[in-house]
Amino acid sequence: MHALTHCFDCLHLAARAGLVALACLLAGAQAWAHKASDAYIQMTGTDSGLTVRLDVALRDLDAVLDIDADGNGQLTWGEVRAAWPAIIRYAMANLQVDGCALGSPTEALERRSDGVYAALTFTSTCVLQAEPAMRYTAFADVDPTHRGIARTALPGQDARVRVLDPRQPVATGAPNASPAAQAPAGFLREGVHHIVTGYDHVLFLLCLLFPAVMSRTGRGWQPLPMWSQAVWPVVGIVTAFTVAHSITLALAALKLVSLPSWFIEPGIALTIVLAALNNIWPIFHGRVVLVTFAFGLLHGFGFAAVLGELSLPTAAFAWALLQFNIGLELGQVAIVCVAISLMFLARNSRSYAPLVVRGGSAAAMLIALLWLIEGTADLPS
Repeated sequence: MHALTHCFDCLHLAARAGLVALACLLAGAQAWAHKASDAYIQMTGTDSGLTVRLDVALRDLDAVLDIDADGNGQLTWGEVRAAWPAIIRYAMANLQVDGCALGSPTEALERRSDGVYAALTFTSTCVLQAEPAMRYTAFADVDPTHRGIARTALPGQDARVRVLDPRQPVATGAPNASPAAQAPAGFLREGVHHIVTGYDHVLFLLCLLFPAVMSRTGRGWQPLPMWSQAVWPVVGIVTAFTVAHSITLALAALKLVSLPSWFIEPGIALTIVLAALNNIWPIFHGRVVLVTFAFGLLHGFGFAAVLGELSLPTAAFAWALLQFNIGLELGQVAIVCVAISLMFLARNSRSYAPLVVRGGSAAAMLIALLWLIEGTADLPS
């Protein structure tokens, strides 16, 4: 019996350590991690040559080129103009198309849903009969979350899309692939990647899960005695969040409904603040599932940027959307299973309520408030 008790104590300590480690990971995460980061590569072939356009977010380029010369956190037109030569050199060093020499690009700025991008357009005289190998290595040494979304359109062929990982930079075309295969096969993995690195979405889910293994009573938070008592509320929360963000992900990716980035990002931060506040001072009054659904609608817009920027044939787009959403759900289920298991093991600890439910919620609220301030600091007038 003593050995069994000791074993449970060890499990409690391990669970608490895991929760603390997870909290530290989230606290150290970059501010807007779920859209950090994607570049867009559009390769268009004609009977007389090739055009390649690369769109890269200025916020990403600033991380490697120090575009913000005065360090005030705001990029000015003068700073961007002075940085154009460095931007072009960086782009040419990190993007190559097999068998095609790309000349010096023309440059422009493009405002997208998640900020301003440097848009570089390269031309080449090479004529392609099949999709070539492409090497893309930008930010490989500074940002493991970065991806390149490459769309290739050649004469007489359907557009093809690939997700490029700069740490595995060569993507080879497959001109004889079936129509289903021509959809972006990497989008299932990209969906997992986006939810796992989407620290704001993960933090929102954790705030909903912190009290899931406890019961709020007149004597304060009390641990639930049975696993099943925690599972079904979690299923309801996760289902509501999944259905809601799937709806707006599809609508936003299809460009049927749109919201500006300056509204989406602070809005998501505000959902975290409210979810955390509810754990300290009840404001949802038992309507957690309904509130989760409402907030999940907003989170869906946060996931939509990747697919929303692509111009794909209907069948390929539908397949990409399905894969991306399945990837999101697989990643979400993995996160929830790990988190709720640790929380259930740690629930009997006297420090669970003050440390995890209240302390974790307070920490989440502070992080989200910082994100909210950052997201509203430069609202359009």
